[in-house]
Amino acid sequence: MLELTQELKIRGNDITVITTWPEYNLEDGSSHNFFEKEKENGVTVLRIKTLPHHNVNYFLRAFAQLLMPFQFLWKLWKYSISIEKCITYSPPLPLAFVGIGLRFFGVKALLNLQDLFPQNAIDLGILKNPLQIYFFRILESLSYRFSDIITVHSDGNQTMLLDQYPSLIQKINILHNWVDLEHHQKNNSIDFRKKWEITHPFIAIFAGVMGPSQYLELILKIAENIQHRKELLFLFVGGGVEEERLKHIAKKNDLNNVRFENFVSRDDYSDLLKICSLGMVCLSPKNKTPVIPGKILGYMASGLPVAAFLHKSSDGHKVIKNSGCGLSADSADEESCIQIMNALLDNPEIAEMGKAGRSYAEEHFSKEVCINQLERLLN
Repeated sequence: MLELTQELKIRGNDITVITTWPEYNLEDGSSHNFFEKEKENGVTVLRIKTLPHHNVNYFLRAFAQLLMPFQFLWKLWKYSISIEKCITYSPPLPLAFVGIGLRFFGVKALLNLQDLFPQNAIDLGILKNPLQIYFFRILESLSYRFSDIITVHSDGNQTMLLDQYPSLIQKINILHNWVDLEHHQKNNSIDFRKKWEITHPFIAIFAGVMGPSQYLELILKIAENIQHRKELLFLFVGGGVEEERLKHIAKKNDLNNVRFENFVSRDDYSDLLKICSLGMVCLSPKNKTPVIPGKILGYMASGLPVAAFLHKSSDGHKVIKNSGCGLSADSADEESCIQIMNALLDNPEIAEMGKAGRSYAEEHFSKEVCINQLERLLN
């Protein structure tokens, strides 16, 4: 979202971002003072205090997300902010109703689908009650029906959506997720090896949210099976509802090749990746939606080879293969996942994979290329 707003601002647009109050994914010791409404680099930012919706039970999360569109629309009205075009991201799906609500005032509403809800929640066993599933299917249908434009980030997502909603053929478009290539190449000042006293010559990193969809116990199982590789450290950076359980598994199995650290800021993330040798991505085999994890693009932009453990329907496999940036395996096949990790570690040309990924990202996922397409859709 930050890259999008920055680029649209550079192109002469008047931008307002409305988001929830920052309470999670913050670097430890962060002392930034946030305000409900402020200007950041020429962009108006509205921050809304909502009910807790991270690291809470799913009922409370659903209630908080259903309330969000009303809170967002109220704040836009309170500050008399005029909108011509609105881009909303799903999940959470209820945010689509911000755009739909504004649409009644002549605003063009674009819905960007990062994953297909409620299908992903059904696959993961989070949604089981038939009445709940019916309710969210109705919500999904209305979201699609009343949005002017719908974008998905891969062919598989488009096919899956059209199979369920063939009437969307005139409004659905593929818009690849983008990555800020320059940001991932800049030099900052933090040496994370020194800061965290890491001595392993080879670091495989997972950075991000640790939730049930990520299925990170698989990476711990891989770490357990290749403990003989003393040069390798599995580094987990981030947090989430699964963090404590994962730490317990690592401790119980005496995984000395595994380490957990808290979130780092976006500005420091590129420095963190510079000390790493391999970027890891993992998704549960239960999730049948063809989602491409955004972390893949970040690793590619940094020139970092990728080990991807994904459900077999993920379009991430195609990206890995076409770019040559690493190897991928079905996350339901533990032995295959162990094999590709060993194959990457034994490959003397592994650095070339990282370079290939960087080149592919420049051609297909650059911020400029993707936002050019976005502007054409909105105009």
